[in-house]
Parts: sequence; structure tokens; C-alpha cells
Amino acid sequence: MNNNKYFHFSLGLTYTECERLYQAGYQHVVVMAESGHRVQLPIERLRAFVTPSGLQGRFRLTTTAAHKILTFERLS
Repeated sequence: MNNNKYFHFSLGLTYTECERLYQAGYQHVVVMAESGHRVQLPIERLRAFVTPSGLQGRFRLTTTAAHKILTFERLS
């Protein structure tokens, strides 16, 4: 039986806002999923999606029932 959990959310940060997050030394960010759940994820998971225009798009985070991250992907 698949007990994975799926969280969908949208992000819209400028490149400057992304830089501030990394320079401040934050380890995690908290986002509000479309389901209303607050989701904490390592800031390093976002780095691959930062472009010169910032961090934009709709994302899906898949975790195990024990909250271990399985996948983190941009949907659009």
C-alpha cells in the first residue's frame, strides 16, 4: 500500500529574495501547501530551480508517511 503524501504549492520569489534566503544562512523554508498544510523543506531543495529571474512555479513535494522526502519537482 502506498502511504506517500503529496503536497502542491506555488512559489514566486525574485532572484534578490532568493539571494537573501541563502545569505542569511537559513536551513529550511516553510511553505503553505494548497491543502492548507504547512510544509517545511530544506532550502537546498530549492536551489536547482532558481533562475536569473528567481524562483517561480508550481511544485509537488512527495514524502513518505514518516516525512522523508522522496521527490521535489516543478510542475509548471
